[in-house]
Amino acid sequence: MQRRPCWVEISTRALEHNYRLLAAACAGSDGNSESDPVAIPIELLAIVKADAYGHGLAICASAAVQAGARWLGVTSVEEGVVARAVCPDAGILVIGGPFAGQGAMVIEARLTAVVWDHWQLDELEAAASAAGCSAGAIPVHLELDSGMSRQGVDAEGLDGLLTRFVAGSPLRLDGLMTHLYAADESDGEATRAQFARLESLVEAVLAAGLKPGLTPSWLHVGNSAAVLAGDAMGTLRALCSRWALKPMARPGLALYGLAPEFSPGEPASAISLRAGLQRVLEWKTRVVSVRSIAAGQVVGYNGTFVATEPMRLALLAAGYADGLNRALSNRGAVLIAGQRAPIVGRISMDQTVVDITDIPDVHAGDEVVLLGRQGAEIITGEDHARWAGTIPWEIFTSIAARVERHSTEA
Repeated sequence: MQRRPCWVEISTRALEHNYRLLAAACAGSDGNSESDPVAIPIELLAIVKADAYGHGLAICASAAVQAGARWLGVTSVEEGVVARAVCPDAGILVIGGPFAGQGAMVIEARLTAVVWDHWQLDELEAAASAAGCSAGAIPVHLELDSGMSRQGVDAEGLDGLLTRFVAGSPLRLDGLMTHLYAADESDGEATRAQFARLESLVEAVLAAGLKPGLTPSWLHVGNSAAVLAGDAMGTLRALCSRWALKPMARPGLALYGLAPEFSPGEPASAISLRAGLQRVLEWKTRVVSVRSIAAGQVVGYNGTFVATEPMRLALLAAGYADGLNRALSNRGAVLIAGQRAPIVGRISMDQTVVDITDIPDVHAGDEVVLLGRQGAEIITGEDHARWAGTIPWEIFTSIAARVERHSTEA
């Protein structure tokens, strides 16, 4: 069946390029840990949560693995099941942890759950017992709260959780992790404070004397900002070298071709990597119809736009139910025939009107770019975020499921 003309094109080649670029940046000075233990290569866990930031989980997870990713990060068990179906051999980390009743699916889909509370361990232990799992068969990663106060166990609750990892338990403490909440603040003060807390928490875990086979292998931190800035990765390497742990980082937005904004200034490493990133997503629609209106006519709901002169308008098959932020009404623009066409009037649920007065020869069926490049012009996620007063993450994750995603490469 022919679909309504509103779709997203995903360049898997660009995503693979971005993964390899970031992996190379995290490879260490020469990648030789024998000559320089602080040059231990950092494993990259490719974040494909939230439907790969709105880009399409199945497409992007496969592309990340094709580029060399051995680990994928998802929000939920449900997303983990989708990722497992297309990536049968990858490690899949469920960052949001399991919810009640999901333990059996964690085991069946061979997922690695993030945990930080007793009830999560109860859920997994019960499911493992029901499945007849052997000792240490179910890997988990313990999140340590180093200061974000969102999820993760703090120093006060850590000892109690560690008592759950005993010989004979089906659970295996495979990794430790934390999240850096201000890696895009280039002075690094908050990140240094988090690493100091993380250091004491990891030392407490290792001092607990967990039995062989239950000691963690991985320590991972960070996000795209931490990877691009570089300093946090150096600290992670040093800590892992001291504790004989394997370092891992978790880039998200940068995989899709966007670099977070740093404040107050951008580190040199981030400037260099930003220049090498390639945009992965283009969002397109088509012109439905074209009309002319006279001065004084209103456009859209509640007449928020009134023509001051004769105009030509194009109706587009995209609206806020597709994820085109309503805040772009009378502010944003699209690309038609390689030129910017301003959005006029309020964006409707399924349609948007743009001004094509200065763009000749526009006809029904013409391709329209909502996000992406057309000719020499480009409209970016940062543009949408600025117009809407939000961040690019929200722009991409708001693109609705009814907008078809497809790969532009085999």
